[in-house]
Amino acid sequence: MKFLHLADLHLGKKLDEFSMIEDQKYILLKILNIIDEEQPDGLIIAGDVYDKPYPSVEAVELLNQFLNALAQRKLETFIISGNHDSAERLSFASKLIDHAGIHIARAYSGVVTPFELSDKFGTVKLYLLPFVKPVHVRQAFPDEEIATYNDAVSTAINHMNINTDERNVLVTHQFVTGAKTCDSEEISVGGTDNIDASVFDGFDYVALGHIHSPQSITRDTLRYAGSPLKYSFSEAGHKKSVTVIELAQKGSVEISTIPLIPKHDLIELKGSYDTLMSKAFYENLNLDDYYHITLTDEEDILDAINRLRTVYAKILRLDYDNTRTRTHNVIDINHSVDRLQPIDLVNELYEKQNGQPLNELQREYAMSQIEKIWRGEA
Repeated sequence: MKFLHLADLHLGKKLDEFSMIEDQKYILLKILNIIDEEQPDGLIIAGDVYDKPYPSVEAVELLNQFLNALAQRKLETFIISGNHDSAERLSFASKLIDHAGIHIARAYSGVVTPFELSDKFGTVKLYLLPFVKPVHVRQAFPDEEIATYNDAVSTAINHMNINTDERNVLVTHQFVTGAKTCDSEEISVGGTDNIDASVFDGFDYVALGHIHSPQSITRDTLRYAGSPLKYSFSEAGHKKSVTVIELAQKGSVEISTIPLIPKHDLIELKGSYDTLMSKAFYENLNLDDYYHITLTDEEDILDAINRLRTVYAKILRLDYDNTRTRTHNVIDINHSVDRLQPIDLVNELYEKQNGQPLNELQREYAMSQIEKIWRGEA
């Protein structure tokens, strides 16, 4: 039996002021193409379907289009909510759309009834466990001692009463100890949300969501599919993919991946302003990608981000790497400021920040701004 494993769609995501809806439409179409080529028996989406508990109209419409396309293909689809989703909103009308083969887990109540699919090797049971916190599981089992996330997930699984002689698949959205994280994920400080991998030992395959980098933890069959797109520059080096799982007889699971190539990539560039703005440098780049640019000029470039955007239209972040940023000087003006002229204070502040005084052009500009302030024009 073949499944495709996805997670962390984050529909409605924005990178700074840029909406990623068009990027997400593009990658979902690529996923539909993969489905048509692979002809799986089922599709798994392991949480964080939306980027926010209250998704935008555009995000809801995009999910609607995607689910309709899956239903038209008569593909059994299994979806859980993640920490970014509202379980109640995501599972609206879930009983109704069950009939179309789209199965969305409702908010956790203590009961997880498996879905069953059959092939020549017998039955595969799929358990859908949405993102849970200890408080959710304590409400269902008030007599049990549940202090940690590990306790919560362990208790939830123990009450599934799985038959380990059968093939069992768990779909869940949690942080498993040892997973490699990045900046776009919400991880609790101090590792309080950690789940030990041994909690999942009874399952033949665990389809995980929450971590954006595709990876397996402790064993090949305990796996994060990763997000289909890059959602922060900490993911710039990631290779996004769809995970393909094939279950034969009990104990036999084959895992492979199919690359996902985005419409627009996340690119990091570093160099001087003149270098980055030279045609010889950028002529072979896709200038419609999203960019993080780090300038190495010793002096700040006036209105740098807008000037750079004449070439790199989708700059998301601009930084400097120079003497000033590397030394992180502490500014300590230890004399009486009322004895200095305003321009002298500006010059001293600038020199402490940059390791050099204002040049003549900068001094003239600062003087003009000071005069505007005094005239009440600023």
